[in-house]
Amino acid sequence: MKTNFDAKNTPKQELIDTCVHCGFCLATCPSYRVIGKEMDSPRGRIYLMDAINKGEATIDEATSSHFDSCLGCLACVTTCPSGVEYDKLIAATRPQVERNQPRNLSDRLIRTLIFNLFPYPNRLRTFLPSLWLYQKLGLQQIIRKSKILDKISPRLAAMESILPEVTVESLQDKLPTIIPAQGETRYRVGVILGCVQRLFFSPVNEATVRVLTANGCEVMIPKSQGCCAALPAHQGQEMQAQQLARQMIDSFADTKVDAIIINAAGCGHTLKEYGHILEDDSEYRTKAQEFANKVKDVQEFLSSIQLTTELSPLSGQELKIVYQDACHLLHGQKISLQPRQLLRKIPGIVLTEPIDAALCCGSAGIYNMLQPEVANELGQQKVTNLINTGADIIASPNPGCALQITKHLRFKDKQPMVIHPIELLDYSIRGIKLNLS
Repeated sequence: MKTNFDAKNTPKQELIDTCVHCGFCLATCPSYRVIGKEMDSPRGRIYLMDAINKGEATIDEATSSHFDSCLGCLACVTTCPSGVEYDKLIAATRPQVERNQPRNLSDRLIRTLIFNLFPYPNRLRTFLPSLWLYQKLGLQQIIRKSKILDKISPRLAAMESILPEVTVESLQDKLPTIIPAQGETRYRVGVILGCVQRLFFSPVNEATVRVLTANGCEVMIPKSQGCCAALPAHQGQEMQAQQLARQMIDSFADTKVDAIIINAAGCGHTLKEYGHILEDDSEYRTKAQEFANKVKDVQEFLSSIQLTTELSPLSGQELKIVYQDACHLLHGQKISLQPRQLLRKIPGIVLTEPIDAALCCGSAGIYNMLQPEVANELGQQKVTNLINTGADIIASPNPGCALQITKHLRFKDKQPMVIHPIELLDYSIRGIKLNLS
Protein backbone atom coordinates (compact mmCIF):
# COMPACT_ATOMS: atom_id res chain seq x y z
CA MET A 1 0.00 0.00 0.00
CA LYS A 2 1.29 3.45 -0.96
CA THR A 3 -0.23 6.72 0.16
CA ASN A 4 0.63 10.32 0.96
CA PHE A 5 0.26 12.09 4.29
CA ASP A 6 -3.39 12.65 5.14
CA ALA A 7 -4.68 16.11 6.02
CA LYS A 8 -4.56 15.63 9.81
CA ASN A 9 -1.50 17.26 11.42
CA THR A 10 0.98 16.71 8.61
CA PRO A 11 4.66 17.46 9.32
CA LYS A 12 4.83 21.24 8.84
CA GLN A 13 6.69 22.33 5.75
CA GLU A 14 8.12 25.38 7.51
CA LEU A 15 9.75 23.10 10.08
CA ILE A 16 11.08 20.82 7.35
CA ASP A 17 12.56 23.82 5.54
CA THR A 18 14.65 24.85 8.56
CA CYS A 19 16.88 21.82 7.94
CA VAL A 20 19.90 22.90 5.84
CA HIS A 21 21.16 19.29 5.58
CA CYS A 22 24.48 20.14 7.22
CA GLY A 23 24.91 16.66 8.69
CA PHE A 24 25.73 17.68 12.25
CA CYS A 25 23.02 15.29 13.44
CA LEU A 26 24.64 12.22 11.91
CA ALA A 27 27.36 11.77 14.53
CA THR A 28 24.88 11.94 17.42
CA CYS A 29 22.11 9.81 15.87
CA PRO A 30 22.19 6.30 17.38
CA SER A 31 20.27 4.61 14.55
CA TYR A 32 22.58 6.12 11.92
CA ARG A 33 25.66 5.06 13.86
CA VAL A 34 24.46 1.46 13.96
CA ILE A 35 22.68 1.09 10.61
CA GLY A 36 24.87 3.50 8.65
CA LYS A 37 22.25 4.51 6.07
CA GLU A 38 21.38 8.12 5.28
CA MET A 39 17.64 7.45 5.41
CA ASP A 40 18.04 6.16 8.97
CA SER A 41 19.32 9.53 10.16
CA PRO A 42 17.35 12.67 11.12
CA ARG A 43 18.48 14.40 7.94
CA GLY A 44 17.42 11.44 5.83
CA ARG A 45 14.03 11.19 7.50
CA ILE A 46 13.46 14.90 6.93
CA TYR A 47 14.27 14.31 3.24
CA LEU A 48 11.54 11.65 3.23
CA MET A 49 9.02 13.88 4.99
CA ASP A 50 9.71 16.63 2.47
CA ALA A 51 9.34 14.24 -0.45
CA ILE A 52 6.05 12.82 0.86
CA ASN A 53 4.73 16.33 1.51
CA LYS A 54 5.52 17.25 -2.11
CA GLY A 55 4.11 14.05 -3.60
CA GLU A 56 7.54 12.79 -4.66
CA ALA A 57 7.41 9.80 -2.31
CA THR A 58 4.73 7.88 -0.44
CA ILE A 59 4.17 6.26 2.92
CA ASP A 60 4.91 2.64 2.19
CA GLU A 61 6.73 -0.27 3.78
CA ALA A 62 10.17 1.07 2.82
CA THR A 63 9.72 4.68 3.98
CA SER A 64 7.90 3.57 7.14
CA SER A 65 10.84 1.36 8.11
CA HIS A 66 13.10 4.43 8.20
CA PHE A 67 10.70 6.29 10.48
CA ASP A 68 10.40 3.17 12.66
CA SER A 69 14.18 2.97 13.04
CA CYS A 70 14.22 6.32 14.88
CA LEU A 71 14.66 5.88 18.63
CA GLY A 72 13.14 9.30 19.35
CA CYS A 73 16.11 10.07 21.61
CA LEU A 74 16.16 13.73 20.42
CA ALA A 75 19.97 13.95 20.45
CA CYS A 76 19.70 15.59 17.02
CA VAL A 77 17.57 18.39 18.52
CA THR A 78 20.31 19.15 21.03
CA THR A 79 23.02 19.05 18.35
CA CYS A 80 21.36 20.88 15.44
CA PRO A 81 22.94 24.34 14.83
CA SER A 82 19.90 25.42 12.82
CA GLY A 83 17.39 24.69 15.58
CA VAL A 84 15.44 22.13 13.57
CA GLU A 85 12.51 20.90 15.68
CA TYR A 86 12.88 17.28 14.67
CA ASP A 87 10.92 16.22 17.75
CA LYS A 88 7.80 17.93 16.36
CA LEU A 89 8.40 16.49 12.89
CA ILE A 90 8.74 12.87 14.01
CA ALA A 91 5.83 13.31 16.45
CA ALA A 92 3.63 14.37 13.52
CA THR A 93 4.95 11.65 11.20
CA ARG A 94 4.44 8.63 13.43
CA PRO A 95 0.62 8.92 13.66
CA GLN A 96 0.60 9.32 9.87
CA VAL A 97 2.44 6.01 9.53
CA GLU A 98 0.06 4.30 11.96
CA ARG A 99 -3.00 5.58 10.10
CA ASN A 100 -1.79 5.05 6.54
CA GLN A 101 0.57 2.07 6.47
CA PRO A 102 -0.83 -1.35 7.40
CA ARG A 103 1.50 -3.43 9.59
CA ASN A 104 2.36 -7.05 8.83
CA LEU A 105 0.93 -9.76 11.08
CA SER A 106 4.01 -10.07 13.31
CA ASP A 107 4.13 -6.30 13.83
CA ARG A 108 0.41 -6.11 14.59
CA LEU A 109 0.59 -8.90 17.15
CA ILE A 110 3.53 -7.51 19.13
CA ARG A 111 2.18 -3.97 19.06
CA THR A 112 -1.30 -5.13 20.11
CA LEU A 113 0.25 -6.98 23.04
CA ILE A 114 2.38 -4.01 24.11
CA PHE A 115 -0.26 -1.29 23.78
CA ASN A 116 -2.99 -3.33 25.44
CA LEU A 117 -0.83 -4.42 28.35
CA PHE A 118 2.03 -2.10 29.32
CA PRO A 119 0.06 1.18 29.67
CA TYR A 120 -2.44 -0.51 32.00
CA PRO A 121 -0.78 -1.45 35.31
CA ASN A 122 -3.84 -3.30 36.62
CA ARG A 123 -3.81 -5.58 33.58
CA LEU A 124 -0.07 -6.06 33.84
CA ARG A 125 -0.35 -6.86 37.54
CA THR A 126 -2.49 -9.95 36.78
CA PHE A 127 0.50 -11.53 35.02
CA LEU A 128 2.90 -10.98 37.92
CA PRO A 129 2.12 -14.19 39.89
CA SER A 130 2.82 -16.26 36.76
CA LEU A 131 6.03 -14.34 36.09
CA TRP A 132 7.07 -14.81 39.74
CA LEU A 133 6.64 -18.57 39.40
CA TYR A 134 8.43 -18.52 36.03
CA GLN A 135 11.47 -17.04 37.75
CA LYS A 136 11.32 -18.92 41.07
CA LEU A 137 10.96 -22.34 39.41
CA GLY A 138 14.05 -21.73 37.27
CA LEU A 139 12.16 -21.67 33.97
CA GLN A 140 13.65 -18.29 33.09
CA GLN A 141 17.20 -19.69 33.19
CA ILE A 142 16.20 -22.66 31.05
CA ILE A 143 14.46 -20.47 28.45
CA ARG A 144 17.40 -18.05 28.27
CA LYS A 145 20.04 -20.77 27.97
CA SER A 146 18.09 -22.64 25.30
CA LYS A 147 17.56 -19.44 23.25
CA ILE A 148 14.30 -21.00 22.07
CA LEU A 149 12.52 -17.63 22.07
CA ASP A 150 15.13 -16.20 19.71
CA LYS A 151 14.12 -18.86 17.20
CA ILE A 152 10.39 -18.38 17.72
CA SER A 153 10.34 -14.57 17.88
CA PRO A 154 13.34 -12.27 18.40
CA ARG A 155 10.94 -9.61 19.66
CA LEU A 156 9.44 -11.87 22.34
CA ALA A 157 12.99 -12.87 23.25
CA ALA A 158 13.90 -9.19 23.58
CA MET A 159 10.86 -8.61 25.79
CA GLU A 160 11.77 -11.55 28.04
CA SER A 161 15.43 -10.53 28.22
CA ILE A 162 14.65 -7.27 30.04
CA LEU A 163 12.17 -8.80 32.49
CA PRO A 164 13.25 -7.63 35.96
CA GLU A 165 13.00 -9.72 39.08
CA VAL A 166 9.39 -10.04 40.19
CA THR A 167 9.07 -9.70 43.96
CA VAL A 168 6.26 -9.84 46.49
CA GLU A 169 6.45 -6.04 46.62
CA SER A 170 5.54 -5.97 42.93
CA LEU A 171 2.13 -7.41 43.84
CA GLN A 172 1.40 -4.77 46.47
CA ASP A 173 0.38 -1.12 46.39
CA LYS A 174 1.72 0.27 49.66
CA LEU A 175 1.55 4.02 49.20
CA PRO A 176 -1.49 5.85 50.64
CA THR A 177 -3.25 8.75 48.95
CA ILE A 178 -1.87 11.42 51.27
CA ILE A 179 1.54 11.29 52.99
CA PRO A 180 2.22 14.22 55.35
CA ALA A 181 5.44 16.21 55.32
CA GLN A 182 7.98 15.63 58.04
CA GLY A 183 8.13 18.83 60.07
CA GLU A 184 6.90 22.05 58.51
CA THR A 185 4.96 21.69 55.25
CA ARG A 186 6.76 23.74 52.62
CA TYR A 187 5.09 22.37 49.48
CA ARG A 188 2.14 20.23 48.46
CA VAL A 189 3.11 17.97 45.56
CA GLY A 190 1.52 15.19 43.55
CA VAL A 191 3.47 12.06 42.62
CA ILE A 192 2.92 10.00 39.48
CA LEU A 193 3.63 6.31 40.00
CA GLY A 194 4.07 5.19 36.40
CA CYS A 195 3.22 1.76 34.97
CA VAL A 196 6.36 -0.35 34.79
CA GLN A 197 7.77 1.84 37.57
CA ARG A 198 5.01 1.08 40.08
CA LEU A 199 5.12 -2.67 39.46
CA PHE A 200 8.80 -3.46 38.96
CA PHE A 201 10.47 -0.44 40.56
CA SER A 202 8.20 0.25 43.51
CA PRO A 203 11.21 0.95 45.79
CA VAL A 204 11.99 3.96 43.57
CA ASN A 205 8.51 5.39 44.15
CA GLU A 206 8.78 4.74 47.88
CA ALA A 207 12.19 6.42 47.98
CA THR A 208 10.78 9.38 46.05
CA VAL A 209 8.01 9.87 48.59
CA ARG A 210 10.42 9.56 51.54
CA VAL A 211 12.84 12.13 50.10
CA LEU A 212 10.03 14.56 49.33
CA THR A 213 8.38 14.27 52.74
CA ALA A 214 11.76 14.50 54.48
CA ASN A 215 12.24 17.86 52.76
CA GLY A 216 8.94 19.37 53.80
CA CYS A 217 6.59 18.17 51.05
CA GLU A 218 3.10 16.86 51.63
CA VAL A 219 2.58 14.19 48.95
CA MET A 220 -0.66 13.43 47.10
CA ILE A 221 -1.03 10.19 45.12
CA PRO A 222 -4.44 10.04 43.40
CA LYS A 223 -5.54 6.41 43.04
CA SER A 224 -7.34 7.16 39.79
CA GLN A 225 -4.11 7.94 37.94
CA GLY A 226 -3.10 5.59 35.14
CA CYS A 227 -0.45 5.65 32.44
CA CYS A 228 1.20 8.93 31.48
CA ALA A 229 0.74 8.02 27.75
CA ALA A 230 4.47 7.92 26.95
CA LEU A 231 4.50 4.52 25.22
CA PRO A 232 1.58 5.17 22.83
CA ALA A 233 2.58 8.82 22.27
CA HIS A 234 6.12 7.89 21.24
CA GLN A 235 4.81 5.29 18.79
CA GLY A 236 2.12 7.34 17.07
CA GLN A 237 -0.86 5.81 18.88
CA GLU A 238 -2.55 9.19 18.95
CA MET A 239 -6.04 8.39 20.24
CA GLN A 240 -4.81 6.12 23.02
CA ALA A 241 -2.26 8.73 24.13
CA GLN A 242 -4.94 11.43 24.25
CA GLN A 243 -7.31 9.24 26.25
CA LEU A 244 -4.64 8.41 28.83
CA ALA A 245 -3.56 12.05 29.05
CA ARG A 246 -7.14 13.14 29.80
CA GLN A 247 -7.41 10.51 32.53
CA MET A 248 -4.17 11.70 34.13
CA ILE A 249 -5.28 15.35 34.06
CA ASP A 250 -8.63 14.45 35.62
CA SER A 251 -6.97 12.46 38.40
CA PHE A 252 -5.05 15.54 39.59
CA ALA A 253 -7.85 18.03 38.89
CA ASP A 254 -8.79 18.86 42.50
CA THR A 255 -5.50 18.24 44.30
CA LYS A 256 -4.32 21.88 44.29
CA VAL A 257 -0.68 20.80 44.23
CA ASP A 258 2.27 23.13 43.71
CA ALA A 259 4.04 20.63 41.47
CA ILE A 260 3.43 17.22 39.91
CA ILE A 261 6.48 15.02 40.43
CA ILE A 262 7.68 12.25 38.15
CA ASN A 263 10.77 10.08 38.63
CA ALA A 264 10.92 8.44 35.18
CA ALA A 265 12.57 10.41 32.37
CA GLY A 266 10.45 9.20 29.45
CA CYS A 267 7.22 9.74 31.37
CA GLY A 268 8.30 13.23 32.40
CA HIS A 269 8.95 14.29 28.82
CA THR A 270 5.50 13.13 27.71
CA LEU A 271 3.75 14.74 30.70
CA LYS A 272 5.36 18.05 29.78
CA GLU A 273 4.02 17.61 26.22
CA TYR A 274 0.35 17.34 27.24
CA GLY A 275 -0.34 20.82 25.84
CA HIS A 276 0.77 19.57 22.44
CA ILE A 277 -0.87 16.13 22.71
CA LEU A 278 -4.27 17.72 23.47
CA GLU A 279 -3.89 20.95 21.50
CA ASP A 280 -6.86 20.06 19.27
CA ASP A 281 -9.11 19.23 22.22
CA SER A 282 -11.13 22.36 23.04
CA GLU A 283 -12.24 20.97 26.41
CA TYR A 284 -8.79 19.89 27.62
CA ARG A 285 -6.40 22.24 25.77
CA THR A 286 -6.05 24.77 28.58
CA LYS A 287 -6.16 22.17 31.35
CA ALA A 288 -3.48 20.17 29.58
CA GLN A 289 -1.09 23.11 29.39
CA GLU A 290 -1.72 24.05 33.01
CA PHE A 291 -1.01 20.45 34.01
CA ALA A 292 2.17 20.32 31.92
CA ASN A 293 3.41 23.56 33.50
CA LYS A 294 3.31 21.90 36.94
CA VAL A 295 5.22 18.76 35.94
CA LYS A 296 8.72 18.49 37.40
CA ASP A 297 11.22 15.68 37.28
CA VAL A 298 11.98 14.80 40.91
CA GLN A 299 15.64 15.79 40.51
CA GLU A 300 14.65 19.03 38.82
CA PHE A 301 12.27 19.84 41.68
CA LEU A 302 14.68 18.95 44.48
CA SER A 303 17.39 21.07 42.87
CA SER A 304 15.03 24.04 42.82
CA ILE A 305 14.28 23.90 46.56
CA GLN A 306 16.67 24.02 49.48
CA LEU A 307 17.20 20.52 50.87
CA THR A 308 16.57 20.58 54.60
CA THR A 309 17.86 17.11 55.48
CA GLU A 310 21.36 16.07 56.46
CA LEU A 311 23.07 13.68 54.06
CA SER A 312 25.28 10.81 55.26
CA PRO A 313 27.99 8.84 53.38
CA LEU A 314 26.77 5.72 51.57
CA SER A 315 29.91 3.77 52.35
CA GLY A 316 32.84 3.72 54.73
CA GLN A 317 35.09 4.53 51.80
CA GLU A 318 35.09 6.71 48.70
CA LEU A 319 32.26 5.70 46.35
CA LYS A 320 32.61 6.13 42.61
CA ILE A 321 29.33 6.76 40.78
CA VAL A 322 28.63 7.30 37.08
CA TYR A 323 25.39 9.09 36.22
CA GLN A 324 23.71 7.76 33.08
CA ASP A 325 21.93 10.47 31.11
CA ALA A 326 18.49 9.28 30.04
CA CYS A 327 17.72 10.75 26.62
CA HIS A 328 14.30 12.15 27.46
CA LEU A 329 15.78 13.87 30.49
CA LEU A 330 18.91 15.20 28.78
CA HIS A 331 17.61 16.01 25.30
CA GLY A 332 13.87 16.14 25.90
CA GLN A 333 13.73 18.07 29.18
CA LYS A 334 17.23 19.66 29.10
CA ILE A 335 17.97 18.31 32.58
CA SER A 336 21.59 17.29 33.08
CA LEU A 337 23.28 19.40 35.76
CA GLN A 338 20.62 18.99 38.47
CA PRO A 339 21.03 15.21 38.99
CA ARG A 340 24.80 15.59 39.16
CA GLN A 341 24.52 18.49 41.60
CA LEU A 342 22.27 16.42 43.88
CA LEU A 343 24.57 13.40 43.82
CA ARG A 344 27.58 15.56 44.67
CA LYS A 345 25.83 16.67 47.85
CA ILE A 346 26.21 13.13 49.23
CA PRO A 347 29.44 12.93 51.27
CA GLY A 348 32.10 10.58 49.93
CA ILE A 349 30.78 10.52 46.36
CA VAL A 350 33.15 10.76 43.39
CA LEU A 351 31.18 11.38 40.20
CA THR A 352 32.70 10.12 36.95
CA GLU A 353 31.69 10.77 33.34
CA PRO A 354 31.46 8.15 30.57
CA ILE A 355 32.52 8.50 26.96
CA ASP A 356 29.55 9.25 24.67
CA ALA A 357 27.37 10.19 27.65
CA ALA A 358 24.70 11.63 25.33
CA LEU A 359 24.34 8.47 23.22
CA CYS A 360 21.10 6.50 23.70
CA CYS A 361 21.32 3.15 25.50
CA GLY A 362 18.86 1.61 23.03
CA SER A 363 15.88 1.29 25.37
CA ALA A 364 13.86 4.21 24.00
CA GLY A 365 10.49 3.20 25.44
CA ILE A 366 9.67 -0.04 23.61
CA TYR A 367 12.32 0.32 20.89
CA ASN A 368 14.42 -2.49 22.38
CA MET A 369 11.43 -4.80 21.89
CA LEU A 370 10.54 -3.64 18.39
CA GLN A 371 14.07 -3.19 17.01
CA PRO A 372 16.15 -5.59 19.12
CA GLU A 373 19.22 -5.81 16.87
CA VAL A 374 19.91 -2.07 16.84
CA ALA A 375 18.98 -1.78 20.52
CA ASN A 376 21.38 -4.58 21.49
CA GLU A 377 24.32 -2.95 19.78
CA LEU A 378 23.58 0.37 21.45
CA GLY A 379 23.11 -1.33 24.82
CA GLN A 380 26.48 -3.05 24.54
CA GLN A 381 28.19 0.24 23.66
CA LYS A 382 26.52 2.08 26.52
CA VAL A 383 27.37 -0.55 29.14
CA THR A 384 30.99 -0.77 27.97
CA ASN A 385 31.38 2.99 28.30
CA LEU A 386 29.78 2.99 31.76
CA ILE A 387 31.95 0.13 33.02
CA ASN A 388 35.10 1.78 31.66
CA THR A 389 34.62 4.64 34.13
CA GLY A 390 35.47 2.20 36.93
CA ALA A 391 32.31 3.19 38.79
CA ASP A 392 30.89 1.10 41.63
CA ILE A 393 27.34 2.34 40.92
CA ILE A 394 25.44 3.36 37.78
CA ALA A 395 22.83 5.97 38.67
CA SER A 396 20.02 5.67 36.12
CA PRO A 397 16.94 7.96 36.25
CA ASN A 398 14.66 5.96 33.96
CA PRO A 399 13.21 2.44 34.36
CA GLY A 400 13.61 1.53 30.69
CA CYS A 401 17.27 2.54 30.73
CA ALA A 402 17.80 0.60 33.97
CA LEU A 403 16.32 -2.56 32.41
CA GLN A 404 18.40 -2.18 29.25
CA ILE A 405 21.63 -1.55 31.14
CA THR A 406 21.00 -4.39 33.59
CA LYS A 407 20.40 -6.75 30.67
CA HIS A 408 23.75 -5.95 29.03
CA LEU A 409 25.66 -5.98 32.32
CA ARG A 410 24.88 -9.72 32.50
CA PHE A 411 27.43 -10.27 29.74
CA LYS A 412 30.22 -8.35 31.50
CA ASP A 413 32.73 -9.48 34.12
CA LYS A 414 32.28 -6.33 36.19
CA GLN A 415 28.66 -5.63 37.17
CA PRO A 416 28.15 -2.33 39.01
CA MET A 417 24.87 -1.79 40.86
CA VAL A 418 22.19 0.05 38.87
CA ILE A 419 20.27 2.40 41.17
CA HIS A 420 17.96 5.37 40.63
CA PRO A 421 19.57 8.62 41.88
CA ILE A 422 16.58 9.26 44.17
CA GLU A 423 17.27 5.94 45.93
CA LEU A 424 20.84 7.07 46.62
CA LEU A 425 19.51 10.29 48.16
CA ASP A 426 17.03 8.27 50.21
CA TYR A 427 19.77 5.96 51.52
CA SER A 428 21.89 8.99 52.38
CA ILE A 429 19.06 10.70 54.28
CA ARG A 430 18.29 7.52 56.23
CA GLY A 431 21.96 6.74 56.91
CA ILE A 432 21.86 3.38 55.09
CA LYS A 433 25.24 2.00 53.99
CA LEU A 434 25.44 0.17 50.66
CA ASN A 435 26.84 -3.33 50.45
CA LEU A 436 28.77 -3.47 47.18
CA SER A 437 30.24 -6.94 47.64
